[in-house]
Amino acid sequence: MSGWASRGRVLRRWGTRARDELRERWQRFERVWRRSMQLRVVVSTLALSSVVICVLGMVLQTQITYQLMTAKERAAIMQVQSSLPVLERELTAVDPNSDDVSQQLEQALNRLTTPNSSGSTQQPAAGAFEPVLVDGAGAGSEPHPFAGPLRDVPDGLRRFVEQGQLAKQITTVPRGTEPVTMLVVGTPVDSSTRSLQAYLLFPLTSEKSTLGFVQSTLLVGGLVLVVLLGAITNLVTRQVVRPVRQAAQNAARLADGDLDQRMRVIGEDDVARLAESFNEMADSLKQQIKQLEEFGQLQRRFTSDVSHELRTPLTTVRMAADVLHASREQFPPGLARSTELLVDELDRFEALLADLLEISRLDAGVAELAAEPLDLPAIVQRAVDSVRGIAETSKVPLRVEVAGDDLDLVGDARRVERIVRNLIANAIDHAEGGPVEIRFGADDRAVAVSVRDYGVGLRPGEAELVFTRFWRADPSRNRRTGGTGLGLSISSEDARLHGGLLDAWGEPGSGSCFRLTLPRTPGQDFTDSPLALPVGRRIAAPGALLARTLDAQAEGEREGAVRDTGPARLSEPSPHDSAGLDQERPEHPPSEDQARVDQTKADHARTGRAIPVERGWEDLR
Repeated sequence: MSGWASRGRVLRRWGTRARDELRERWQRFERVWRRSMQLRVVVSTLALSSVVICVLGMVLQTQITYQLMTAKERAAIMQVQSSLPVLERELTAVDPNSDDVSQQLEQALNRLTTPNSSGSTQQPAAGAFEPVLVDGAGAGSEPHPFAGPLRDVPDGLRRFVEQGQLAKQITTVPRGTEPVTMLVVGTPVDSSTRSLQAYLLFPLTSEKSTLGFVQSTLLVGGLVLVVLLGAITNLVTRQVVRPVRQAAQNAARLADGDLDQRMRVIGEDDVARLAESFNEMADSLKQQIKQLEEFGQLQRRFTSDVSHELRTPLTTVRMAADVLHASREQFPPGLARSTELLVDELDRFEALLADLLEISRLDAGVAELAAEPLDLPAIVQRAVDSVRGIAETSKVPLRVEVAGDDLDLVGDARRVERIVRNLIANAIDHAEGGPVEIRFGADDRAVAVSVRDYGVGLRPGEAELVFTRFWRADPSRNRRTGGTGLGLSISSEDARLHGGLLDAWGEPGSGSCFRLTLPRTPGQDFTDSPLALPVGRRIAAPGALLARTLDAQAEGEREGAVRDTGPARLSEPSPHDSAGLDQERPEHPPSEDQARVDQTKADHARTGRAIPVERGWEDLR
């Protein structure tokens, strides 16, 4: 039993291996079939040509067989008609009362097969034959006297001939070890003494040989024709496909930046016109790209020169502004306020110049990384400390959640800190008083940090625009950090210098999330970020509560029923705000919904609980 089990395992293993090999070959053929137009054309032409050749061969074989058999039957009938007078003359001497009728019939057959019996020395037109004579005058169940191989004559044919008709039939008779196909022609023989029937058996060996030769000729000719058609189709298709492949290769090289690639122009046909059009397109692209590069260089040089030139007068203005700002207490209130605004705008102007210089260096491709081992949480903590004053002014809590993973990497500390600082400052501007969460993630190849807020969010399509220079989701929005509109764009370029990614996600009313993913080593490949972006259309902030509907009991619902009204707002009213909730009352009586809203505000202000967001309660937002 163990031997059979081992053999069965071996057979199953071989079967699995053969199936896998077959599947792999089939998949390889599918890839080649999808990619090669030449292969599809050649195979399609061969398939259609094979069908046409098969149909044509069958028609030719049918016609040749029909013509051979028709000529054979005509010659056989002529042979029978020429043999009848000989038989009638020989059978007149047969004694009807003699008992040896079979011997007399045998003598008649011998006279019929003798070459000079018909007075002609030529070979019969129908070829060699075997005659059979049957005496139809047998009484009762006694066998009919006959001469020749009567067993080879079909019974159906004998019945027709006994009725006085000329009949023919093709049959197969045994001859030695192989069967032989015969054409049997039967006819009644006129005799004054007895009723006789004569049958001539014509072998179809030569016709069969001829048909075999014709079949082999058609088969070989068809195969040769299919091969020639395949070669011709391959040659013709290659003449058409080769320029297309060259055009695809040249287009790929053009896409890679090799603008000097051109196609050879041979002749004046359609392919030549295609090559000319391709070359003209390449020349036009090269010229336009060259113009764009020159324009970009001029633009970058202009930005860099202007930025550098503005530094000297800006330094002078800064010194004068600092002197005025230091003496602002001696000025009238309006002039002192103007001095403060001047210093603030100068700070913003200096930040804008610094960003423009950084953008010009990035565009020129001269920015370099000062790579060193970094501790990402420490870098993020420095960025958080640098914007903590802005967060406290805006009453936005900053929450840093450090994971226990290894968060070390090699990178430029200044650029990484600038990325995180820009992301946190942007989140504070759009948090609307909600918290800003900073999370970390890491794997073997990359580390990631995300900055999440629960403010206004991003509308559909804006996640791809946030990294555009000077783009703002809402230009009329009051910004607390005085940004230049270049921070996210510079952050994206800094991430790209490290070989990393900067992604954005957001939904209206659910806030936004920016994720920075950096490789452990600059330029190292990684597949996915170790930190996932938020999903879903409604994502509640930490600590959000599911609010119970205020009118559940009024509508007669069962006690304890709770309805999900969505995530609660994180912004909680301060105690000093609750004192003014009941100070101002509208002159007209409030509606039922408005009264319920006001009551809910007062209740939550007293208890300090989160205020639920229900659909239609816009005053609570």
